[in-house]
Amino acid sequence: MRDNRRFGAGGEGYAAAYLQKAGYEILAENFTCVYGEIDIIARKGGVIAFIEVKARLSDKYGRPAEAVTRKKQHHISMAAASYIKANKLFVPDIRFDVIEVFVGEINHIEDAFYSTMKGF
Repeated sequence: MRDNRRFGAGGEGYAAAYLQKAGYEILAENFTCVYGEIDIIARKGGVIAFIEVKARLSDKYGRPAEAVTRKKQHHISMAAASYIKANKLFVPDIRFDVIEVFVGEINHIEDAFYSTMKGF
């Protein structure tokens, strides 16, 4: 388990570096609240992206993004609402992304899913 956490943290670091190179401002990493965790919260232009990072060494269990289930999406949506409220943000445009770190490649999926909550 410990190696999986270290590998996941490495994937998140790789994803954050990728986002910064792409012109994103990292607002938070590993934001945690009662609803769960958001790996990376970043802004580019007027858009705030709530980003789930999934890193894998093989495709034995499918693509990394396939691990972001409906239940996980709901938890990310709730955590995003908590972040917005806690930071008193007026957010005209948000989206939910997934970044796959997979066998040495990175795949940024913008608008990977839509929130299950009303108002998002």
